[in-house]
Amino acid sequence: MATADADPFAKFKAAQREAWSVFAPVEVTTTIPAAKLVKFAQIGPGQKVLDVACGTGVVAVTAALIGAKVAGLDLTPVLIERAQQNAATAGVDIDFIEGDAEVLPYPDAAFDVVVSQFGHIFAPRPAVVTKEMLRVLRPGGRIAFSTWPPDSLPGRLFAFVARHVPPPPGAEPPAQWGDPNVIRERLGAAVTDLVFDRATLVIPTLSPAHFRAAQEKTIGPLTKLVEAAKDDPAKLAKLRGEFDAMARTVLDGNAAHLHFIMTRAVKA
Repeated sequence: MATADADPFAKFKAAQREAWSVFAPVEVTTTIPAAKLVKFAQIGPGQKVLDVACGTGVVAVTAALIGAKVAGLDLTPVLIERAQQNAATAGVDIDFIEGDAEVLPYPDAAFDVVVSQFGHIFAPRPAVVTKEMLRVLRPGGRIAFSTWPPDSLPGRLFAFVARHVPPPPGAEPPAQWGDPNVIRERLGAAVTDLVFDRATLVIPTLSPAHFRAAQEKTIGPLTKLVEAAKDDPAKLAKLRGEFDAMARTVLDGNAAHLHFIMTRAVKA
């Protein structure tokens, strides 16, 4: 197992842990994409599955409901608590723990499938999290994940936040995980049978302002950005205007349509 000694991003991760504690209400919009990812990952009964950066556990619960033996890990304790509640409500047994995607507390080759839905992308060092996810995956097992392309609304939103609150040096942008060329490079010769698919996450909403209000309450980095500007009305209005302009590009029929990609590969 990897160790967390002298983690240069410890402070950054602590801020992420706290920021994403508001995410739970978003889970209702991610349940259908979770089913898409579980199907795309070809998860079946009896398989040992790890959900990395599992959030409220929607992927983990979906996999467990079809008979997989599932474990889930997330950096944020509040989300793990919600994931445990979701598992209890669904009547499935899942081993959820608080933990760091860059330091997975599992033995080598412990899982048949390793998945992540919009989660591992926030680990600051892609090389580290990739190595860890593949380490705990058995040879011949599948790695599968959903990610936001740079030109998607979430991809543009993360870039927007980073312009105002730059991440620490060395932390890679989350949306790079949405570029198939980057994914190919990161997985490299460690995998075979690399395939991609595209899908859309749909969020019902009434107007750009309604959508923004919900995002400000539940998307951790945006929440922190808005909080930092609350005493500067002109800056806050400018930030919200920029967000609304981005939001209008994806709003249609009282819903936001957010495109994402799914990746699947076999560990060599």
